This record gives sequence, C-alpha cells and structure tokens, in this order.
Amino acid sequence: MAVVNFRTDEPSERALAELTADGATVSDAIRQALVDAVRLRRREQMRRESVEAAGDSADLAESRQVLAEMDELRAW
Repeated sequence: MAVVNFRTDEPSERALAELTADGATVSDAIRQALVDAVRLRRREQMRRESVEAAGDSADLAESRQVLAEMDELRAW
C-alpha cells in the first residue's frame, strides 16, 4: 500500500470535515472519495458515449433494422 501525502486547501479542508463528520477517518474518507470519483468519471463517460450513439443516424438505422428482423423471427 502506498502512502500519499497532499496539501489541503480551504475547499478540501471543508470537504474532509464533511466526509469525516460521521466518524470516518480521513484515510477512509479519502479512499471512498477516490472510488466515488472514478465511478462518477465512468458514468459521465458512458453518458457522453450514449449521447453520441443516440445522435449517430447510421447506428440508429442499423438498430432499427435489427429490431425489425428480430420482430419477424418472434413467435407469436
């Protein structure tokens, strides 16, 4: 396990105070904040990709074609 040191500023001090108000240690709060930051970054990336895909007319046309073909194969 690596040990990381960093200099806090006023906003990060306030954030740490809020994250440790429930009794969590500073280390636990920072570890959780890092995990949450990565999760948020991934969600934002997925959101950007989905917006891009939704605007891709060729992809939408192909999706509609596949759905039509699947509908033809459906057993009623």
